[in-house]
Amino acid sequence: MADFYSTLGVARDASDDDIKKAYRKLAMQYHPDRNGGAKEAEEKFKLITEAYDVLRDPQKRAAYDRYGEAGLRGGGGPAGGFHHVDLSEALNIFMRDFGGMGGLGDLFGAAAGGRQSNGPRTGSDVKFSLPLTLSEVATGVEKTVTLKLLDPCDRCEGQGAEPGSKATTCTTCAGTGEVRRAQRSFFGQFVSVAPCPTCAGEGQVIASPCKKCRGEGRVRADRTVKISVPAGVATGQYMTLRGQGNVGSRGGPRGDVLVLFEVDDDPRFERDGEDLYCEVLVSYPQLVLGADVTVPGITGELSLRVPAGTHSGQVFHLKGRGLPRVNATGVGDLHVRVQLWTPERLSPREEELIRELAELQRGLPQQQNRSKGFWSKMKEALGA
Repeated sequence: MADFYSTLGVARDASDDDIKKAYRKLAMQYHPDRNGGAKEAEEKFKLITEAYDVLRDPQKRAAYDRYGEAGLRGGGGPAGGFHHVDLSEALNIFMRDFGGMGGLGDLFGAAAGGRQSNGPRTGSDVKFSLPLTLSEVATGVEKTVTLKLLDPCDRCEGQGAEPGSKATTCTTCAGTGEVRRAQRSFFGQFVSVAPCPTCAGEGQVIASPCKKCRGEGRVRADRTVKISVPAGVATGQYMTLRGQGNVGSRGGPRGDVLVLFEVDDDPRFERDGEDLYCEVLVSYPQLVLGADVTVPGITGELSLRVPAGTHSGQVFHLKGRGLPRVNATGVGDLHVRVQLWTPERLSPREEELIRELAELQRGLPQQQNRSKGFWSKMKEALGA
């Protein structure tokens, strides 16, 4: 179990302001949008957000201090229902507390200014996988997909009330969308803040809900989304389409669309980042005499000159014939390994010629005259 205080780099008696400052600094460093969707940064961002979400809440923090994570799960403290946050939740927590601060909207491409706690809620994010071929990854591609999303209701124009009526201010919370309760415990007095049970945190109530959307202000519909996939992406990387997800209830802004890339395996190549590896079969005469052989390329076949006297297993490096570096300049290389092809069957004439060659090449080179083999080179590299 992670130590939430160590995760944020604060002392156990840190103030709320210290916790908030520490989280903001780390969140700015590890935010996925600042790290090109790197998996390591994403996991770090989720971890620090989870720690912050617990320590910023007085009840959760008290339960954690006394019982550890067991207290958060309901094993011995007042707080229950704890779970590890996913990326969507972590992003929402970050934008909830810091989205309205100067500069963050421009930095991460979000809308300027966060919503008020008693305002319309932002819609949920949508996450889906986008299959790609290696050829599409090599050049970049624009994809158009159709998603089932929540759009504003056309009957009530997204307001949730029947035409001719309107929402009224909630009398329970006076329009704030939240209620506060003071509780005393061994740790002192705690003030808990929760969404208003009457208006569900909206700050308004609707006496005559829209008959089409039942007061939600939104309905499910097909929506076309265009995705410009940059060249060089790999499986597991993702991109965020800001403000293109589900619309929030009763006029709330849209959430995001998270596009997770899944690149299909290409039987011709093995991929390592932007570099590609392949193997081609060549005949004995081609290795001995030299030849121009055809090798696979991403967008078409390539020609490779095999010099005379080439050994089976030798690797040739074709500069700039790999994949582009994602969101960067430069292109990887294509590494081609030539492998001797041994025929399973021979014609009588072929067998005659090979037997004649065997007579001419009765002896192999002496060991001392040969260059160091693979295993010798490997031992040297390992210091054996």
